[in-house]
Amino acid sequence: MNYEYKIRRELADWEQKMFKPPGWLEKTSKTIGNRINHFIPPKVHDIITTTIRSIVRTALFGAEYTPSRSVERSPDLESADQDAKELFALYQKIAVAEGAGTGAGGIVLSMVDFPALIAIKMKFLFELAHVYGYDTKHFSERVFILKVFQMTFSGPENRARLLSSIKNWHLEKEQWLSDADYSRNMDWETFQIEYRDAMDFRKMLQILPGIGAFAGAWANYTILEELREFAMNAYRLRRLHDDFAVLG
Repeated sequence: MNYEYKIRRELADWEQKMFKPPGWLEKTSKTIGNRINHFIPPKVHDIITTTIRSIVRTALFGAEYTPSRSVERSPDLESADQDAKELFALYQKIAVAEGAGTGAGGIVLSMVDFPALIAIKMKFLFELAHVYGYDTKHFSERVFILKVFQMTFSGPENRARLLSSIKNWHLEKEQWLSDADYSRNMDWETFQIEYRDAMDFRKMLQILPGIGAFAGAWANYTILEELREFAMNAYRLRRLHDDFAVLG
């Protein structure tokens, strides 16, 4: 089977799965997560929001996440996908080790895990962009990374809007050619709530005595897997469009 045709089918299945109504497990996890949230002090939620805002601004305007690896555009999508999978395997191991270590330390170290995990995700996304041939020195590529990050951890309504933006990135990126007030116009409260809710149940398990290390490793493993799926598919959509445009 032609690799491009195979990937287009995978992308169609992914979109269908993305907007499928939540099953029993998802609903149960959401209910438990909401109950847990009532016991978390507002000050902790404020810290989470501040952390997300700080890391996102660093991703947009700083150089901390810019990869040392050069931008090497693979001649075909299959080669880029293989490199992406190898990159992901490395970052998933890092995330699992970090989750296990902080999970073993209880609630105090679990709070350290939160910003550390976001940083791992951002570093992975920046390197992934270079794997697919897109230079993160350009502001528009950083905005694209943030949209991928948001889409992974958003609810259905925002997810549909962000997917549309990604599919039409060849048009939208023109408005992000220079540093703009992107972060200032973001709805930070909604962003942090959706991000927190997307992984609450899994991450809260790691503060429980006796299972913290296992739960932390499991949570980070599954969270990185979700990010890989969304990020790789987002870059696949771009490569398919861009490669077709070059041929055309």
